[in-house]
Amino acid sequence: MDDLKFGTRNKRGDWAPNQPVETAPLFAFPPRLMAIVKWLPHYFFPWNAIFAASAVAYWAWVIPPVETMRTPGIGWIAWLYAVNAVCVLLFYGAFELHLYVLKRQESRFKYNGKFPSEQKNKAFWFESQNLDNILRTFLSGVTIWTAIEAGMLWAYANGYAPWLSFAEHPWTLALVALVVPIIHEFHFFCIHRLIHTPFLYKWVHSVHHNSVNPSPWSSLSMHPVEHLLYLGTAFYHLILPSNPILMLYQLHYAGFGAIPGHVGFDKVEVGEDTLVDSHAYAHYLHHKYFEVNYGDALIPLDRWFGTWHDGSSEGEARMQERYRRRKEKLAARKAGMEVKGAAE
Repeated sequence: MDDLKFGTRNKRGDWAPNQPVETAPLFAFPPRLMAIVKWLPHYFFPWNAIFAASAVAYWAWVIPPVETMRTPGIGWIAWLYAVNAVCVLLFYGAFELHLYVLKRQESRFKYNGKFPSEQKNKAFWFESQNLDNILRTFLSGVTIWTAIEAGMLWAYANGYAPWLSFAEHPWTLALVALVVPIIHEFHFFCIHRLIHTPFLYKWVHSVHHNSVNPSPWSSLSMHPVEHLLYLGTAFYHLILPSNPILMLYQLHYAGFGAIPGHVGFDKVEVGEDTLVDSHAYAHYLHHKYFEVNYGDALIPLDRWFGTWHDGSSEGEARMQERYRRRKEKLAARKAGMEVKGAAE
């Protein structure tokens, strides 16, 4: 597959798509009905369908009986952790094996031409990005994921969360299922802006941003506080008229859904002629520039708040102009404080 039909590669070997990133037409005004109709298949396939199917599979084959979940127990919670760990290992590991170990598509469609395994970095445990990311994923990420999952299931089993049946409330639950990605986007943007405040960035979010060149295992490589905030998207279902399966979908959308944004490739080659879009470029630009694209473009929150970067030269100019204005504002504030101090 010739990736230069879809983008360009610079002298460092970094690849970028020809087309700027676009926000979803869902919240455009005035409404663009035909654009929404054309975009809808991308809303469901492939990623959202995979995460929804995984939630149904969990409910069918993994989640213990309601009577068991009414009482916290080491046995069933440990079972959930084991299944989560195996599923993360298989899902994340499949991308890692295909793209980074076997390198089946070499560096085609890879945003950053270098592979993390090629460089040692003291910012990571054992100076290895992969080992650091894997350990953080399983020691903290899957543990907090399981704790939230078990806590929510316990709440449902004991009547502390509104549990609607699909037989009696099909349209309500269909609507909730449709907005699960929107809930995630809103939640992600809010907590992402929060952890970019100086104190929380230094002590919490910088752990995730150590992976400037993200790879699959970077997806859940976070500080435990960030894991709690990020995976806490499931807590919305404590107040939403929902169902345990939809709560699991919400949780899986966060846990498994972190992969597309961190896979490091714009497209994944499946066979000789099939490409699967990762839709990762917007978030890759966030890892590259830090202060753009706090959301994932489903809701145009970054456009509304002036932090959108679509990968174009215009987007670069907007970012640099924002940096310039902020630098001038900080310089003016510093000069004002110095004048005030001299006067006193």
